[in-house]
Amino acid sequence: MDTVDIREVGPRDGLQAEAPVSVDDRVRLIEALIDAGVHHIEACSFVSPKAVPSMAGAAEVMALVPRSADVRYAALVPNLKGAEMALESQVDELTVTISASETYNQRNVKMSIDESLAQIQKICAAAAQIPVDAIISCAFGSPYEGTIAAEDVAALAGRLLDGGASRITYADTTGMATPPTIAALKAVAGTVDGLHLHDSRGTALVNAYAALEFGVRHFDTSVGGLGGSPFADGAAGNLATEELVYLLDDLGYRSGIALEPLLKASALVGEMLGHPVASRLAAAGPRSGGAG
Repeated sequence: MDTVDIREVGPRDGLQAEAPVSVDDRVRLIEALIDAGVHHIEACSFVSPKAVPSMAGAAEVMALVPRSADVRYAALVPNLKGAEMALESQVDELTVTISASETYNQRNVKMSIDESLAQIQKICAAAAQIPVDAIISCAFGSPYEGTIAAEDVAALAGRLLDGGASRITYADTTGMATPPTIAALKAVAGTVDGLHLHDSRGTALVNAYAALEFGVRHFDTSVGGLGGSPFADGAAGNLATEELVYLLDDLGYRSGIALEPLLKASALVGEMLGHPVASRLAAAGPRSGGAG
């Protein structure tokens, strides 16, 4: 069977738009995800707690998470200072964000695209042997500039790789992508290594299905379908991890993640937040005798 790498972003992207959750509860969620077989986790973000209060205590989270050769921890960093703090906390991977939309980039990281490129190049140099995944936000359209040409997105990806990024993940920040737009990007870029899909328009799962057909084997997902950028108008939650795992199981792909304990992790995060999660599978449950 083909193997699909799922990077679970719930503890970071999923929780960043929520009211702050304690460090202990964030670690408890990560432990529940590991129990379900999740082995690639974006655990935290080394950002200013004033800017994103829900991500305060990133170093404390990394000091408490279970360590294993089978589990890779990523941390989002906005600048060189954040990268240095993350490296001190012994993360396995850095993620950086840059937007194909100039307006969104300014709103998200308070820098121009060119300034972000320069900062990312410094982060890549500091990371040395630690991989840096560059996530291109608004890769399929911006709530501010509208459609962004696939050629421009691919060109930005090339500049990031030339600057030292290990991999490119294309993010559908406000859920504008459809299978044809993913196909168009692949045609121009040659390959689409990773996707970070949001479900603002109900297309995240169909986009993932189409992307599998296009050869994509790396996806960012969030337990419960949590998430949504606080800096992008109209952004909704991420593709729910349990919904992608449910689909992958039926299609014969191997993710290493077991559905039933994953649904328990989804229920746990709902309890922590005090409200139902967005995942439709979490609400309906798997079919009787189905995958999992």
